[in-house]
Amino acid sequence: MALFEPDARDRSGAHRHLYALYEIWYTAVDFGAAICFVVGSVLFFSPASQTAATWFFLVGSILFAAKPTLRLVRELHYLRLGKIETLARRQDP
Repeated sequence: MALFEPDARDRSGAHRHLYALYEIWYTAVDFGAAICFVVGSVLFFSPASQTAATWFFLVGSILFAAKPTLRLVRELHYLRLGKIETLARRQDP
């Protein structure tokens, strides 16, 4: 199994479950990043809240950076899961 195979999520029930969990996290991170950028943008209208706005932009940027990290971790998890399933099949008589 290679990284980023489109059909990897359908290899087994465990793969589908794993895909669903990572999609929930991915969506939550995406939503959090968007909220941070909207709040930061609103806060930037007032000079008194520009420091807070900068922090919201920083947190939003970190969350956006977490998105590809989640995808890579999911793919590595798929690889590990595939190896475990291969080993399990070898043990079956």
